[in-house]
Amino acid sequence: MARGTLSEDVQGQIKQLILERRLTPGDPLPTEAELVGLLDVSRNSVREALKALQAMRIVEIRHGFGTYVGPLTLEPFVEGVAFRAAVRHHQGESSLYELMEVREALESGLIATVARDLPPEDLAVLKGLVARMGEEAAAGQVNGSTDRAFHLALYRSLGNQLLSDVLDAFWEALRRVRDDLSDGPRDPRVTHHQHAEIVAALEEGDGDRAVEAMHRHFGDIRRRLAE
Repeated sequence: MARGTLSEDVQGQIKQLILERRLTPGDPLPTEAELVGLLDVSRNSVREALKALQAMRIVEIRHGFGTYVGPLTLEPFVEGVAFRAAVRHHQGESSLYELMEVREALESGLIATVARDLPPEDLAVLKGLVARMGEEAAAGQVNGSTDRAFHLALYRSLGNQLLSDVLDAFWEALRRVRDDLSDGPRDPRVTHHQHAEIVAALEEGDGDRAVEAMHRHFGDIRRRLAE
């Protein structure tokens, strides 16, 4: 069996072991020696497989302590998408637009559903974040952490963790590329106003208005990317 194929096979066996034992993030895995015996493979094969799984955040190797089930985040996806977009941007392709269009398609497609049944407690959280944006805008810059928290809170009521993770992954990928490429100054007052418009539409339960507000928000990003 080829070296790469063997490593992939061992990775698959370790993932199957995690599933069969119903392990969750932070749970310890069998020791390296135990995995060698369980899987009937060499120590080097186990080490290679664990390193590959660690890169995917499926396992976490804590030197001196052991190996544990990893956080299972989309971080490898974010890194890959962001770097791909940066490379293509430097080749003259419209990779930033593509990233932004994916986010816009996802968020504008979901916001009307949110508007129909937004829990009062989620609306209160969004209002609080918009108020914080206003304070930050007055000080000269809306913090990225506030913007990120807003977009996470926006879709919390849908109760879909994978959807939240995917939306956050695209938010983070676009942020990384824009920060690396310094896509131009952003008027914090406009950022605050656009998010306030979204919340106002949600408070009225007006899905169409919320969709329009979301498109205006992304339209501003498109304008700055074009400049």
